[in-house]
Amino acid sequence: MVNRILVLSFFFLLIGKVSYAQNTLSEGPFNQLIIRGVTLINGNGAPPQGPIDIVVENDKITEIKVVGYPGVAINPKKRPQLKAGGKEIDGSGKYVLPGFIDMHGHIGGVSQGADWDYVFKLWLAHGVTTVREPSGRGIDYAIDLKRRAEKNEIIAPRVISYTGFGQGSEGVYTPEQAREWVRQNAKKGADGIKFFGAEPEIMKAALAENKRLGLGSACHHAQLSVARWNVLHSARAGLTSMEHWYGLPEALFDNRTVQDYPLDYNYQNEQHRFEEAGKLWEQAAKPYSEHWNNVMNELLALDFTLDPTFNIYEASRDLHRARRAEWHETYTLPSLWRFYQPSKISHGSYWHFWGTEQEIAWKKNFKLWMIFINEYKNRGGRVTTGSDSGFIFQLYGFAYIRELELLREAGFHPLEVIRSATLNGAEALGLDEKIGTVAVGKQADLVLVDENPLENFKVLYGTGSIKLTEDNNVTRVGGVRYTISNGVVYHAKELLKEVAKMVRKAKEEENFKIKQPGIESP
Repeated sequence: MVNRILVLSFFFLLIGKVSYAQNTLSEGPFNQLIIRGVTLINGNGAPPQGPIDIVVENDKITEIKVVGYPGVAINPKKRPQLKAGGKEIDGSGKYVLPGFIDMHGHIGGVSQGADWDYVFKLWLAHGVTTVREPSGRGIDYAIDLKRRAEKNEIIAPRVISYTGFGQGSEGVYTPEQAREWVRQNAKKGADGIKFFGAEPEIMKAALAENKRLGLGSACHHAQLSVARWNVLHSARAGLTSMEHWYGLPEALFDNRTVQDYPLDYNYQNEQHRFEEAGKLWEQAAKPYSEHWNNVMNELLALDFTLDPTFNIYEASRDLHRARRAEWHETYTLPSLWRFYQPSKISHGSYWHFWGTEQEIAWKKNFKLWMIFINEYKNRGGRVTTGSDSGFIFQLYGFAYIRELELLREAGFHPLEVIRSATLNGAEALGLDEKIGTVAVGKQADLVLVDENPLENFKVLYGTGSIKLTEDNNVTRVGGVRYTISNGVVYHAKELLKEVAKMVRKAKEEENFKIKQPGIESP
């Protein structure tokens, strides 16, 4: 009997420890949550406004109340009242934004050695509350995580699952086989399809059936198919969004039909593939020329969405910056670091001999690409924010914030950047009635940060931003404070601490140190 009591006591002690460990990372759901005195950046392009009290009941925003003026004391009697069992967050001096939507987020990968727990914590720590996964480890894997996330069984953002489809996918060689594949994909619970390109008749059939079923669609126009099927073909056939930029310069060709490949080019050589891709935009029609305008106008008329994922190509124009980003040491798993390294057999590892000439070409590529994306936005086109993390030195969460900076570089006003990261993504996913802006009746997908991100997007990085104090001391400020998703309040900085522990443990087990090839670490 005594032994049994001891066992039970140990069990309840253990449960208590588990509960405590979880509570350091998250709280809730609550029947009521009030965020007090915060400055609101709504996500719809409106300027900041505050102080504001935001009332959430059972994960729905029920009240957004202006409660005063900057620097003026607030009358507590005129503020929403907290109910029994509710939770308050002091938002004084903080900024609240809609939860970020990563429109191109792979949930780790076997080759990267990055499991969902690691990836999800990094995303949530950077305010990402919704992720569209454009193919990954399979539909069953993604749907299982999606359902567990919906039930708050795991620490996770909302998952939108798109299954990969390309030439020869699971025995698809005819239009009817393509239609049946799409039907089966829908039955399995997928939210949509990420296409890579196939024979034109197969693409037409698959896109038409997918559209008939009301599912979403995206496409990475793979170079092996793009000569016969570019972005315009896809958009006309019913595609709703494109990933990256492949297929767009090809649609803009006005004096050629295929890329100017060197005659010794081999697609299986990653250096060839990425080096020549860096010369592609200069082969397209000139900005604002007749053909350039015609292509843009047709895509606008089709309500087509562009998801550029600038950041995943940034190492092409500045390899050293990408390799030595300050967060790698603390937050990049050893297995992921190894995955990034030069290799002739790894996709995205094209550093066979990457140098000044390649980077200059890519800088020109970026300039022309960004002109198109910015003008598309200016003419009313939808541009979203995606990261494609886990490749080419781009780390989950951190890469998403870098994408915000690159949209700013492209010419977006900071408020336009936030709209791309929130409302535009929600619209593209057909979820804008639920998320994407901070509005009464919508879910409380929210991000709270101590600094103003419009002044400096770097304050959204988990590592924050360096700032000099009035008394001449160097400090770090920023980092997301809270991410609120599916009724749960996540402590972003605690999530990052958990990730750091994962990385530290993995390094200790391997006695691992980040090294430069051929150079000993100091």
